[in-house]
Amino acid sequence: MAAAAPAAARPRQLALQLDHAESFAREDFLTGPSNHAALRLIERWPDWPARIVLLVGPEGSGKSHLAAIWAEAAGARTLSARALASERIPTALATGALVIEDLRPGQFGERALFHLINLAREEGAHVLVTTRGAPAGWAFDTPDLASRLRALPVVTLDAADDALLRALLVKLFADRQIAADESLVSFVAARIERSFAGARSAVAALDQEALRLQRPVTRTLAGALFREP
Repeated sequence: MAAAAPAAARPRQLALQLDHAESFAREDFLTGPSNHAALRLIERWPDWPARIVLLVGPEGSGKSHLAAIWAEAAGARTLSARALASERIPTALATGALVIEDLRPGQFGERALFHLINLAREEGAHVLVTTRGAPAGWAFDTPDLASRLRALPVVTLDAADDALLRALLVKLFADRQIAADESLVSFVAARIERSFAGARSAVAALDQEALRLQRPVTRTLAGALFREP
């Protein structure tokens, strides 16, 4: 019988990269002072300050979740800003409501967006545009587009406060079927970037490390991963 391989020669346990579907349902949207104004905008539709509105916030702040809630209510289609093309705009506005996701400077067709704004106004369509930063400081090759974008109402999602960040961590752990106690949540919340994206990254990293080591997610594991002082 062959001798067992020494521990050093045994292959490391590989963590499987599993997809964790994130719910964009209204009941799963966590609310707080940082996103109250944005949520109120979505829920008061169609009573908007204008038919086209910019929803501004950092990565992972909940823009896509709010856009999905609105799209469900308004019957809106969703189109990536990078995919904007003039020939697609009449079809995109066919339902009278459209979400344009992740508008970034220099990464969309200016003529197509200009055409879309004009057509939406002509047809009385509602458009929700998500972006990480308001376009007031962007450089444009199309001056008329610049003036139109800068005239649009802006609703901002701010950085998450402590209570909202903790609630988000609890939800993210629960989404991965991880039982997180108060000490774990408090420890992680105090050591990560204070953003929705930071919370998601931290929980994913803990889950992967626990799978790799075949250990439960605990405060001790978090201390090792995040280098407890």
